[in-house]
Amino acid sequence: MRVRWLSVSATMAILLSIASLPLLTQNTINNCTTFSSSFSNFLKIFRSKTVQRGVADLIVTNGTIFTSDDSLPFAQSMAIRSGRIIQVGDYSSVQFMSTQDLAGPGTRELNLEGKMVVPGFIDSHVHLISGGLQMARVELHDVKSKDHFVDKVKEAVARSWLLGGGWNNDFWGGELPMASWIDDITPHNPVWLSRIDGHMGLANSLALKLAGTSSYMNDPDGGAIIRNSNGEATGLLVDSTMKLITSCIPEVSVDVRREALMRASNLALMRGVTTVVDVGRYFPGSSTETSWEDFSDVYTWADLVGKMLIRVCLFFPIETWARLRDLKYKAGPKLSEKIYLGGVKAFADGSLGSSSALFHEPYVDEPHNSGLEVADINSLHGMTVSADKAGLQVAIHAIGDKANALILDMYASVVSHNGFRDRRFRIEHAQHLVPGMASRFSEQAIIASVQPDHMLDDADSAIKKLGIERATKGSYVFQSLLASGTKLAFGSDWPVADINPLGSIRTAMKRIPSGWHEAWSSSECMNLSDALKAYTIWAAHGCFLDKDVGSVSPGKLADFVVLSTDSWDEFSREGSAYVEATYMGGIRAFP
Repeated sequence: MRVRWLSVSATMAILLSIASLPLLTQNTINNCTTFSSSFSNFLKIFRSKTVQRGVADLIVTNGTIFTSDDSLPFAQSMAIRSGRIIQVGDYSSVQFMSTQDLAGPGTRELNLEGKMVVPGFIDSHVHLISGGLQMARVELHDVKSKDHFVDKVKEAVARSWLLGGGWNNDFWGGELPMASWIDDITPHNPVWLSRIDGHMGLANSLALKLAGTSSYMNDPDGGAIIRNSNGEATGLLVDSTMKLITSCIPEVSVDVRREALMRASNLALMRGVTTVVDVGRYFPGSSTETSWEDFSDVYTWADLVGKMLIRVCLFFPIETWARLRDLKYKAGPKLSEKIYLGGVKAFADGSLGSSSALFHEPYVDEPHNSGLEVADINSLHGMTVSADKAGLQVAIHAIGDKANALILDMYASVVSHNGFRDRRFRIEHAQHLVPGMASRFSEQAIIASVQPDHMLDDADSAIKKLGIERATKGSYVFQSLLASGTKLAFGSDWPVADINPLGSIRTAMKRIPSGWHEAWSSSECMNLSDALKAYTIWAAHGCFLDKDVGSVSPGKLADFVVLSTDSWDEFSREGSAYVEATYMGGIRAFP
């Protein structure tokens, strides 16, 4: 892959791959004699008009460009001016441009040397600053045993509050960690370590004491204190109960959060992600203010000083919908080319791994537990009606089948109350559905914002918690949703799972968890084209950004990713490739 300045003759060769004179036809191009004569005329026009008026900053050639645009699915070249795409080229199917509109002496060429290009990936669900903070904390994603867990904590005991997360008890047989595991090595350090899904966390005894938590406390609405057989608190808190601890943790400084944004953005670009939907540092039990503080202290600052590296579409807690309404009324939905004001986010239930996802039937391994309704449904309905009436997009977290049914019913009620419009209601995760529910997403035009890599973390626990039939028929039914006509928007939920679109695409295509030899519900495997669209144009549609990003199309921002492969067939078959370069607005942002 080479980037160089174009000579006049090289520019002509490039232009003829994406443009030609109106008088040329395909038959003319195929005729060498006529082509030579036409080229001479073309060159005269170019020298007399285009060199002086050159307008294309960059022309990308000699590649296989998957456009995510159904009007021209593949192309070989594109021209870019002032950060936006002005022409996409295909030898046989594009209307040719006038030469005076494309190139000049300052135009650069990017020769892809046969490599594949895809639109910049859009991660539809991240906690961006949370992820950046987690990168500098105790990392437990790779922990496979109790001893490894304890050793990781030991390494960090010099800190005051010891914070971290990413643990998954299913990786060591299912036993839940307890405060007693780490109390001896952290006598002077309050500890809070969140589970991989963010819906459960482990506090040591000192942290429980600082929070005033005792075994005699009743479980609050939407949460639970995990206790042992003697009724004593083990140190594990679920969903809204986590606020007992998180409210005691000192707020991270502005500088630390700004550094977290930089770390997170650089990681995103390395993975080919150019746009994210950021749902903020907002989890059950956390403050609704953190999203607004990050907006004012981190995002607006970064945009002002030119340090916004990627594009973000921000969602805020639904409790603060009036605040967002007022801001959008004053500033509009687009604050800059890098910051978009999206909508509001809420929670209906917890997670499968924490046994707090809400199901119609109880968990197989906990016959008296069907999960948690973490928000009062009547209160949530009222806020959704108000937010929707104000023109805000609404996204609600629902994982269990009952939670999804409740939100689908609620969305239908809101539409009946407020009338029809292009609102693009979202359900975040939509992991477990009862048979027939997939079609309701399409019928109600609900965006299914889903995260393929969650199935890798849930594969073994889903069977244990739900039983084979429920886990097989209703879990991660991406192809069923797609077949019903539902728009899928792919994401990672980072830092819950890795921010890695190519890995997620492979997961959606193969559906083979670690240690498995066959796909989890092979009928739900997706093809490469659809998986790419779910990370590009459908993801853009899912947050109202499809006029700016999501496809390699004229008029859109020139965000694109160069991949290591030069074979679409091989990519479709193996799903293996890596990011060689990421471009934002036609400028290389990685490496």
